[in-house]
Amino acid sequence: MAGLSKNNKSAKKIVIMGGGTGVFTVITGLKKHFSDLTAIVSMADDGGSTGVLREEFGILPPGDIRRALIALSPSSQFVLSELFNYRFHEGNGLTGHSFGNLLITALERITGSFEKAVEEAGKILSIKGKVIPVTLERTHL
Repeated sequence: MAGLSKNNKSAKKIVIMGGGTGVFTVITGLKKHFSDLTAIVSMADDGGSTGVLREEFGILPPGDIRRALIALSPSSQFVLSELFNYRFHEGNGLTGHSFGNLLITALERITGSFEKAVEEAGKILSIKGKVIPVTLERTHL
């Protein structure tokens, strides 16, 4: 990778599979060198904000998807990335939720599809690449 510059990104297609912090970290490093990244994200997270949204709204888990979207957003979108990561620390019912998880939940309701919600969130963040849920079925570990 030493021969690659930011202006001459490799045309190789790279697929990252996983979830949580790992996908975020790998994408963040790879996007400096490759322009065609796809994240296939696990859909079994049920902790924190994601767990509450899964339980109350029956939505697929947005947390790992949110992190992958943020990782694929351009660094010039810093404020939007921070907004998607913003976690409420007060408020009845809002404490612990990240704005991005709430937005993905709302987009799922508006579009009628989790897949379309992810696509729309990607447009908002101007992501370079794709984020694909590994399944659209509800799963639990």
